[in-house]
Amino acid sequence: MSRIFTWLGIGLLTVLGKLPYPLVARFGEGLGSLLYLIPSSRRRVVQTNLRLCFPERTDAEIETLSRQTFRTVFRSFAERGIFWTGSEAQMRRWVRIDDQADLVALDGTPHILVTLHLSGVEAGAIRLTIHLREHVKRSGASLYTRQKNDLFDGFLKHARGRFGAKMIARNDSARDIIRCLRKGEALQLIADMDFGERDSEYIPFFGVEALTLTSVSRLARLTGAKVVPIYTEMLPDYQGYVLRILPAWENYPGDSVTEDTRRMNAFFEDCIRPRVTEYYWVHKRFKHRPGGERENY
Repeated sequence: MSRIFTWLGIGLLTVLGKLPYPLVARFGEGLGSLLYLIPSSRRRVVQTNLRLCFPERTDAEIETLSRQTFRTVFRSFAERGIFWTGSEAQMRRWVRIDDQADLVALDGTPHILVTLHLSGVEAGAIRLTIHLREHVKRSGASLYTRQKNDLFDGFLKHARGRFGAKMIARNDSARDIIRCLRKGEALQLIADMDFGERDSEYIPFFGVEALTLTSVSRLARLTGAKVVPIYTEMLPDYQGYVLRILPAWENYPGDSVTEDTRRMNAFFEDCIRPRVTEYYWVHKRFKHRPGGERENY
């Protein structure tokens, strides 16, 4: 039965990939508005995350932000029909590139592209592989989380890598990651989720202790990689997205892994503040708590 639903889901995404982008975006927003009306654990997660990170906001403001977050998140889910199954021409049309780091010049030297879960993360990641392939003749690599559903995992791996990107599962050999960096290929790494205590530390995220991956700092120390911050910004009026590739961080890595990771979280916060409802507050960002705390976040 699960395979049937998986095939139906893949079929729906494929159909959405054939439709005009503005129509798909509006469909996703409408679906998000409808689903927000239904009490659910995911709605509570969104509301809890927003209350913790923005305690100065009123209940009415949190409600408005939560509702808009659902609209934006489900819009991004629908849009994946285009970004996972659409053509290269569609990717070029709906995702622009703003390369302030000169990635062409970085090719051949170790470099990590670090980003976060804004709504356009999938669009930006796939568009970046096209940009790299066009300018440096190789599409780099990207870390991804292996899915429990093998059928969907295979679909997802193909969808994300169909323009040449090498997909490396987070649980695969670290040697694959280090080999990629030492060859001077770009490595995309999304580092804003709670993946458990392994290779993580509790670092403030909007003032709340959050289990945060330290892999960016550790890989930079091990390989001498430059760290290039990137994020994908939603454009108004259903014009798609723009991938912002910012200059590599100076004096990174710094004095300690902890301070490096604080700097990374501060970058994530700077990306989120102007576009709060574009962030994936549906994630259980504060799932694990330090020192045995029992607050149910």
